[in-house]
Amino acid sequence: MNAIGWLQILLFAGLIALLTRPVGRYLYAVLEESEAVLPGPILAVERGVRWLCGVKRAEEQLWHEYARSIVWFSLFGALVSYAIMRLQAMLPLNPQGLAGVPPWLACNTAVSFVTNTNWQAYGGESTMSYLSQMLALAWHNFMSAAAGIAVAVAMARGLTRRAVPGSRPTIGNFWDDLIRVTVHVLLPACVILALVLVSQGVIQN
Repeated sequence: MNAIGWLQILLFAGLIALLTRPVGRYLYAVLEESEAVLPGPILAVERGVRWLCGVKRAEEQLWHEYARSIVWFSLFGALVSYAIMRLQAMLPLNPQGLAGVPPWLACNTAVSFVTNTNWQAYGGESTMSYLSQMLALAWHNFMSAAAGIAVAVAMARGLTRRAVPGSRPTIGNFWDDLIRVTVHVLLPACVILALVLVSQGVIQN
Protein backbone atom coordinates (compact mmCIF):
# COMPACT_ATOMS: atom_id res chain seq x y z
CA MET A 1 0.00 0.00 0.00
CA ASN A 2 1.31 3.44 -0.90
CA ALA A 3 1.42 6.58 1.23
CA ILE A 4 -1.88 7.93 -0.16
CA GLY A 5 -3.64 4.72 0.88
CA TRP A 6 -2.29 4.93 4.43
CA LEU A 7 -3.22 8.61 4.60
CA GLN A 8 -6.79 7.82 3.60
CA ILE A 9 -7.02 5.15 6.30
CA LEU A 10 -5.65 7.54 8.94
CA LEU A 11 -7.99 10.35 7.89
CA PHE A 12 -10.99 8.03 7.95
CA ALA A 13 -10.05 6.67 11.39
CA GLY A 14 -9.53 10.22 12.67
CA LEU A 15 -12.91 11.31 11.31
CA ILE A 16 -14.62 8.37 13.03
CA ALA A 17 -12.87 9.22 16.31
CA LEU A 18 -13.96 12.88 16.06
CA LEU A 19 -17.58 11.98 15.30
CA THR A 20 -17.96 9.27 17.95
CA ARG A 21 -18.72 11.55 20.90
CA PRO A 22 -21.13 14.03 19.24
CA VAL A 23 -22.98 11.33 17.31
CA GLY A 24 -23.18 9.16 20.43
CA ARG A 25 -24.60 12.06 22.44
CA TYR A 26 -27.15 12.79 19.74
CA LEU A 27 -28.23 9.13 19.54
CA TYR A 28 -28.59 9.06 23.31
CA ALA A 29 -30.72 12.20 23.20
CA VAL A 30 -32.90 10.72 20.44
CA LEU A 31 -33.44 7.36 22.12
CA GLU A 32 -33.22 8.00 25.84
CA GLU A 33 -33.71 11.63 26.82
CA SER A 34 -36.77 13.88 26.84
CA GLU A 35 -38.11 15.47 23.67
CA ALA A 36 -37.05 18.92 24.91
CA VAL A 37 -33.49 18.42 23.66
CA LEU A 38 -34.51 17.58 20.07
CA PRO A 39 -35.21 19.96 17.14
CA GLY A 40 -38.83 21.15 17.07
CA PRO A 41 -39.60 20.69 13.34
CA ILE A 42 -38.30 17.11 13.36
CA LEU A 43 -40.28 16.39 16.52
CA ALA A 44 -43.43 17.51 14.71
CA VAL A 45 -42.71 15.02 11.91
CA GLU A 46 -42.03 12.29 14.47
CA ARG A 47 -45.30 12.94 16.29
CA GLY A 48 -47.18 12.78 12.99
CA VAL A 49 -45.58 9.48 12.00
CA ARG A 50 -46.17 8.03 15.46
CA TRP A 51 -49.83 9.10 15.35
CA LEU A 52 -50.28 7.49 11.93
CA CYS A 53 -48.69 4.26 13.17
CA GLY A 54 -50.49 4.27 16.53
CA VAL A 55 -47.23 3.99 18.48
CA LYS A 56 -47.07 5.22 22.09
CA ARG A 57 -43.59 5.90 23.40
CA ALA A 58 -44.42 5.14 27.03
CA GLU A 59 -45.34 1.51 26.26
CA GLU A 60 -42.05 -0.36 26.66
CA GLN A 61 -41.59 -4.02 25.75
CA LEU A 62 -39.99 -7.03 27.36
CA TRP A 63 -37.15 -8.64 25.40
CA HIS A 64 -39.36 -11.31 23.79
CA GLU A 65 -41.95 -8.70 22.78
CA TYR A 66 -39.20 -6.55 21.26
CA ALA A 67 -37.78 -9.57 19.41
CA ARG A 68 -41.23 -10.58 18.15
CA SER A 69 -41.79 -7.07 16.78
CA ILE A 70 -38.49 -7.22 14.88
CA VAL A 71 -39.31 -10.63 13.39
CA TRP A 72 -42.80 -9.58 12.26
CA PHE A 73 -41.54 -6.28 10.83
CA SER A 74 -38.74 -8.01 8.91
CA LEU A 75 -40.97 -10.81 7.66
CA PHE A 76 -43.62 -8.36 6.45
CA GLY A 77 -40.97 -6.23 4.71
CA ALA A 78 -39.45 -9.26 2.97
CA LEU A 79 -42.83 -10.54 1.75
CA VAL A 80 -43.94 -7.14 0.43
CA SER A 81 -40.60 -6.60 -1.36
CA TYR A 82 -40.77 -10.10 -2.85
CA ALA A 83 -44.33 -9.49 -4.11
CA ILE A 84 -43.41 -6.13 -5.68
CA MET A 85 -40.46 -7.63 -7.56
CA ARG A 86 -42.40 -10.66 -8.74
CA LEU A 87 -45.37 -8.56 -9.90
CA GLN A 88 -43.47 -5.57 -11.31
CA ALA A 89 -44.58 -6.35 -14.88
CA MET A 90 -48.17 -5.56 -13.82
CA LEU A 91 -47.34 -2.59 -11.58
CA PRO A 92 -46.84 1.09 -12.54
CA LEU A 93 -43.51 2.94 -12.97
CA ASN A 94 -42.18 0.32 -15.36
CA PRO A 95 -41.68 2.23 -18.65
CA GLN A 96 -39.17 -0.33 -19.96
CA GLY A 97 -41.76 -3.09 -19.63
CA LEU A 98 -39.48 -5.28 -17.52
CA ALA A 99 -40.73 -8.74 -16.65
CA GLY A 100 -41.22 -9.92 -13.09
CA VAL A 101 -38.03 -10.81 -11.24
CA PRO A 102 -37.40 -14.61 -11.16
CA PRO A 103 -38.53 -16.26 -7.88
CA TRP A 104 -35.14 -17.15 -6.39
CA LEU A 105 -33.59 -13.81 -7.34
CA ALA A 106 -36.55 -11.92 -5.85
CA CYS A 107 -36.35 -14.00 -2.65
CA ASN A 108 -32.57 -13.55 -2.35
CA THR A 109 -32.82 -9.80 -2.96
CA ALA A 110 -35.74 -9.28 -0.55
CA VAL A 111 -34.03 -11.17 2.27
CA SER A 112 -30.68 -9.48 1.69
CA PHE A 113 -32.18 -5.99 1.79
CA VAL A 114 -34.27 -6.75 4.88
CA THR A 115 -31.15 -7.99 6.67
CA ASN A 116 -29.15 -4.92 5.50
CA THR A 117 -26.82 -7.12 3.42
CA ASN A 118 -27.92 -5.48 0.14
CA TRP A 119 -26.65 -8.34 -2.01
CA GLN A 120 -27.29 -7.40 -5.65
CA ALA A 121 -26.91 -10.27 -8.13
CA TYR A 122 -28.50 -8.38 -11.03
CA GLY A 123 -28.19 -5.30 -13.21
CA GLY A 124 -30.40 -2.70 -11.53
CA GLU A 125 -31.78 -0.83 -14.53
CA SER A 126 -32.17 -3.97 -16.65
CA THR A 127 -33.90 -6.08 -13.97
CA MET A 128 -35.76 -3.81 -11.53
CA SER A 129 -38.48 -1.31 -12.45
CA TYR A 130 -38.47 2.16 -10.92
CA LEU A 131 -41.17 1.08 -8.48
CA SER A 132 -39.19 -2.00 -7.40
CA GLN A 133 -36.06 0.07 -6.86
CA MET A 134 -37.86 2.78 -4.88
CA LEU A 135 -40.46 0.83 -2.92
CA ALA A 136 -38.98 -2.65 -2.56
CA LEU A 137 -35.28 -1.74 -2.18
CA ALA A 138 -34.62 1.91 -1.24
CA TRP A 139 -37.23 1.60 1.53
CA HIS A 140 -35.03 -1.03 3.20
CA ASN A 141 -31.94 1.17 2.94
CA PHE A 142 -33.65 3.18 5.68
CA MET A 143 -35.77 0.68 7.56
CA SER A 144 -33.29 -2.20 7.83
CA ALA A 145 -30.63 0.26 9.00
CA ALA A 146 -33.07 1.69 11.56
CA ALA A 147 -33.96 -1.82 12.74
CA GLY A 148 -30.26 -2.67 13.11
CA ILE A 149 -29.65 0.43 15.23
CA ALA A 150 -32.74 -0.40 17.31
CA VAL A 151 -31.41 -3.91 17.99
CA ALA A 152 -28.04 -2.50 19.11
CA VAL A 153 -29.75 0.02 21.41
CA ALA A 154 -32.03 -2.67 22.86
CA MET A 155 -29.03 -4.84 23.64
CA ALA A 156 -27.28 -1.89 25.32
CA ARG A 157 -30.40 -1.18 27.38
CA GLY A 158 -30.64 -4.82 28.41
CA LEU A 159 -27.03 -4.87 29.61
CA THR A 160 -27.11 -1.53 31.42
CA ARG A 161 -30.51 -1.99 33.06
CA ARG A 162 -29.62 -5.49 34.20
CA ALA A 163 -26.56 -4.10 35.97
CA VAL A 164 -28.73 -1.76 38.07
CA PRO A 165 -30.66 -3.49 40.90
CA GLY A 166 -34.38 -2.81 40.79
CA SER A 167 -34.30 -1.43 37.24
CA ARG A 168 -37.04 -2.04 34.66
CA PRO A 169 -37.07 -5.46 32.94
CA THR A 170 -38.08 -3.79 29.66
CA ILE A 171 -35.72 -2.75 26.85
CA GLY A 172 -37.71 -0.01 25.10
CA ASN A 173 -40.28 -0.13 22.35
CA PHE A 174 -39.14 -1.40 18.93
CA TRP A 175 -41.71 0.63 16.97
CA ASP A 176 -40.82 3.83 18.79
CA ASP A 177 -37.09 3.22 18.32
CA LEU A 178 -37.64 2.50 14.63
CA ILE A 179 -39.54 5.76 14.10
CA ARG A 180 -37.15 7.92 16.12
CA VAL A 181 -34.00 6.56 14.44
CA THR A 182 -35.53 7.02 10.99
CA VAL A 183 -36.92 10.52 11.57
CA HIS A 184 -34.16 12.00 13.76
CA VAL A 185 -31.04 10.25 12.39
CA LEU A 186 -31.35 8.61 8.98
CA LEU A 187 -33.55 11.10 7.12
CA PRO A 188 -31.61 14.23 8.25
CA ALA A 189 -28.32 12.49 7.44
CA CYS A 190 -29.69 11.54 4.01
CA VAL A 191 -30.72 15.12 3.24
CA ILE A 192 -27.38 16.56 4.36
CA LEU A 193 -25.28 13.98 2.48
CA ALA A 194 -27.46 14.32 -0.64
CA LEU A 195 -26.86 18.09 -0.66
CA VAL A 196 -23.12 17.50 -0.23
CA LEU A 197 -23.07 15.08 -3.17
CA VAL A 198 -25.15 17.42 -5.36
CA SER A 199 -22.84 20.31 -4.50
CA GLN A 200 -19.92 18.23 -5.78
CA GLY A 201 -21.64 17.44 -9.07
CA VAL A 202 -22.48 13.81 -8.35
CA ILE A 203 -25.37 12.57 -10.48
CA GLN A 204 -27.61 9.51 -10.18
CA ASN A 205 -27.37 7.44 -13.34
